[in-house]
Amino acid sequence: MKIYMIRHGKTAGNLKGRYIGKTDEPLCEEGRAELARGCYVLQEHSAGEAADRRNGGDAAVSAGQKKDGDAAVSVGQKKDGDAAAPEALYVSPLLRCRQTAELLFPGIVQSIVPDFRECDFGSFENKNYRELSGDAAYQAWIDSGGTLPFPGGESREEFQERCVRAFRGMLAEAEKNGCREIACVVHGGTIMSVLSAMASVRRGYFDYQVKNGCGYLVEWKEGEQAGDVTVAGRIDCRDAACREKE
Repeated sequence: MKIYMIRHGKTAGNLKGRYIGKTDEPLCEEGRAELARGCYVLQEHSAGEAADRRNGGDAAVSAGQKKDGDAAVSVGQKKDGDAAAPEALYVSPLLRCRQTAELLFPGIVQSIVPDFRECDFGSFENKNYRELSGDAAYQAWIDSGGTLPFPGGESREEFQERCVRAFRGMLAEAEKNGCREIACVVHGGTIMSVLSAMASVRRGYFDYQVKNGCGYLVEWKEGEQAGDVTVAGRIDCRDAACREKE
């Protein structure tokens, strides 16, 4: 089974570098525009290839509707001459993910997965590093390499456990329904949690960090007891104007 794991598009909080977890904000104008014009393409890897490979003769596949010059396979909704849309679409309940899913896969029924929601950042929620400068709890969290629980929020372990549980539940449901290609529109933290725990080649949590609108293609062998997934590709921005803002 192929699974496209896509992080939601940009929000106002993202542009300001804020910790946006349970805050239910919409996509910003810039985020909607980037998704609508199909900035994001898949660079396919050979099976088992390192997750951070970015260049070198890879096939380009649109992460939304097919545009001129893209490869024949589209991740978005079927248009004339395009490949079929994913057979199932799983989405975080937060508005930014639901709006992203609608832009990339218009008209496809969204299956909401509550435990795909972003981490609860506790007292850091909706603040950026400037606003947290001088906060002893924030400095302690930074010094820990991000391993301490968020004050008043979740620990990484709690967050990862619920994300992995939800992801495995999604796989079981999709397998039961005979799906061969699905997509999930979630959060950066959700993607990092799942892949650092389930990728066949284990890497660190932050090694799977992706920008807004980006993500991974992973493959899962149905019925596999270990539940491991193989990273088979990476969805990145192909728009020069987009990259200049990063």
